[in-house]
Amino acid sequence: MDGTRKRACALTRAILLHNKRATRQYNRTVSKRLGWACRWLGPLTLVFSFSLSSALAQGKWLDLMPFPEPHEEVIGQAANGKMYVFAGLVAAPVWQPVGLVYEYDPPANKWTKLRVMPLPAHHLSLTEYNGKIYVFGGFIAGRVGNLVAWAPIDNAWEYDPAKDTWKELAPMPTKRGAGVAATVGDKMYVIGGATVAPGTTNPAIHPTTAQRVLGTVEEYDPKTNQWRARAAMPTPRNHTGAGVVNGKIYVIGGRIGSAFIAASSNLNSVEAYDPSTDTWSAPLAKMPTARSGLCVGVHDGRIYVAGGEWQNAVEQTAYRAFEAYDPAANSWSVLPPMALARHGVAGGVIGNRFYAISGDVQSSGTGIAVSTDATAAFEFSK
Repeated sequence: MDGTRKRACALTRAILLHNKRATRQYNRTVSKRLGWACRWLGPLTLVFSFSLSSALAQGKWLDLMPFPEPHEEVIGQAANGKMYVFAGLVAAPVWQPVGLVYEYDPPANKWTKLRVMPLPAHHLSLTEYNGKIYVFGGFIAGRVGNLVAWAPIDNAWEYDPAKDTWKELAPMPTKRGAGVAATVGDKMYVIGGATVAPGTTNPAIHPTTAQRVLGTVEEYDPKTNQWRARAAMPTPRNHTGAGVVNGKIYVIGGRIGSAFIAASSNLNSVEAYDPSTDTWSAPLAKMPTARSGLCVGVHDGRIYVAGGEWQNAVEQTAYRAFEAYDPAANSWSVLPPMALARHGVAGGVIGNRFYAISGDVQSSGTGIAVSTDATAAFEFSK
């Protein structure tokens, strides 16, 4: 027994010694690997923490009074310290314009329904001048055979928010919808959009028909009620956004190939138009997220872009993305995203807030009602 006991004790000591050595080796290996990881991940963690803190320091999202009549393809315009929301579209395959008009009062956090548009249309181009809102083009209900379609129009209107009245203006030279409008000085510019294909006899467009995406630029003078053509945009596009900084119009994102998301491709390109010289810039810094059906606002010399959509054969996507372009630095920054992804969303800036109102939470074409009443504002840090 004594010999057996001695052999057992020797074996135990050998096992313990082996385990002790193995443990030391394991600890040295783990320590070495952790040291390597810390050396590499440490700076990345610091960069991520700094970037996140920097983004959050620029502001925060707030939930506001829900929009009373949710729809996709609403469009917003700020005027006289209030936000006005127009248009709306009953989702495909119905595709009927609603023609709604609502006023939002920020101090009261209250919505007021106003008179419907004299000509209900969707995918309008809006801009503000001297407290009045100018409404250009869009699509009305049309047909291609037995299919509901979009018929581009050339109508132009002046809307007076103080009186809730509409005044018809000289029509645009080009019928189109899904363009953008902007005011520089005493003139207005309608840029891009989509219309029927050259030579077509049908006045409407549909995902199954040929159509034309435009780079057309037309200038409107409210004093003379006259239009004139200007230099075309280098990259024709529709469902785009635009902001004015230091007298230049920056056109951002949008889509090419078609007015309909399923038949088009999104852009992340940026081009600037200078009305004083009637010239376009070279391509500028690309938006981080290529998208169309977005909303735009300008604050403190920067252009903010929220929402949008994208679609391919297997995916239908709406975006939460919220990104800012700085024309002075020709650079982009990524900000905290919206809580709810959406496209066809109304937006704009009043004071130190960027508003995002209603829209659809799913890219279009599902045939399912997916409009949201969400009204949110990104409050910029002072």
